[in-house]
Amino acid sequence: TAMGLGLLGRKTAWGQVNDELRVAVVGIRGRGRSHIGGFQGLPGVRVAALCDVDERLFPARVKNGFEKRNLPKPKLFVDLRKLLEDKDIDIVTFATPNHWHSLGSIWACQAGKDVYVEKPCSHNIYEGRKLVEAARKYRCVVQHGTQCRSSVALREAIQSLKEGVIGDVYMARGLCFKWRNTIGKTPNEPAPKGVHYDIWLGPAPKRPFSRNRFHYNWHWHWAYGNGDIGNQGVHQLDIARWGLGVGLPSKVQSMGHHFMFDDDQETPNTMVSTFWYPKEEKMLVFEVRHWITNHEDIIGSGGSNSIGVIFYGSKGYMVIPSYSKYQVYLGKKHEKGPGRDEGGNHFANFIEAVRSRNTRRLTAEIEEGHLSSALCHLANMSYRLGRTINFDPKTEKCVADPEADALLTRSYRAPFVVPEKV
Repeated sequence: TAMGLGLLGRKTAWGQVNDELRVAVVGIRGRGRSHIGGFQGLPGVRVAALCDVDERLFPARVKNGFEKRNLPKPKLFVDLRKLLEDKDIDIVTFATPNHWHSLGSIWACQAGKDVYVEKPCSHNIYEGRKLVEAARKYRCVVQHGTQCRSSVALREAIQSLKEGVIGDVYMARGLCFKWRNTIGKTPNEPAPKGVHYDIWLGPAPKRPFSRNRFHYNWHWHWAYGNGDIGNQGVHQLDIARWGLGVGLPSKVQSMGHHFMFDDDQETPNTMVSTFWYPKEEKMLVFEVRHWITNHEDIIGSGGSNSIGVIFYGSKGYMVIPSYSKYQVYLGKKHEKGPGRDEGGNHFANFIEAVRSRNTRRLTAEIEEGHLSSALCHLANMSYRLGRTINFDPKTEKCVADPEADALLTRSYRAPFVVPEKV
């Protein structure tokens, strides 16, 4: 039964706004470790439960994250549905594979829990919109894990773009150049002891277990992930869309391939996507690339990767080479203009909104997360179809294209179904 009763004065398990907030982290292998540490570091917040389908992960997480820090041991769950029955839990965070993000978050909203969900918030456009609907219906605070939006420097950067620091902004180029080696090939085999594989599959089709479709490498399979544009690229797409001040595009075109490696990967490791906004007269170009030449000093992000966004305007350009830094260059001589390097605390921003029951305080409210995630999905749809997609931003449907519309959703495996009516 949903417990959401309004943004202000909402009845919750935790009672008054000064009481301890109890958090459950779902998915504890990768990004989930950051969730555990991030929320443990906030006053009045306790990580009270962990949930993962791989029981082998629990001992190390409990020892390092709780026992060594003299913190109360968390409750342990392997089934999200059992966790959501626990009325002591106020907040559920999701660091699961992408194909679980929307469904798990919708279930959490229906159970009256506030939600922090990792990027992308959806595996396809349909379920992302359903998550937004669930957040609205049950009046839950739902934060999207695009943490760049909490950076002090980036918030200043976007504001300065609106104020005309580089003149009329007409294009953004996002880069996701990451060093990605081959994943090789792994056979079908029985799931390891302690792995609840059927729950891991959730809404995805039934298929035998394989290590290359499990921990991390699930990113490169269409049934579970969205390739690198939906893994790393969603951050930079979000910044680019934010700075351009646009929502969903009217036309999307992608071309790419899985070059070099003969392995189990299904998603492209090289792809160029263009998003066209005719009404706003703006264009967004995004490039995903792997391997040798990935650090070209294009935007100076350092290391072997180049990840960031460049905004182009009538008076200059702005470079955002990281999660917390920007620099403006003006005129034909590229003279340095304003710049700043300062991060922020995305978890703290979420908790502030939870305590105030005011979703306007969120820097990455779920509607914004849905729109940026949808860009990833549209790019992949165009790539998979091998042609341009004409899209209606208002209806979130493709224009006279049933084949493309079929990729807006998926066939869900019962009982792990994203409902039409949330």
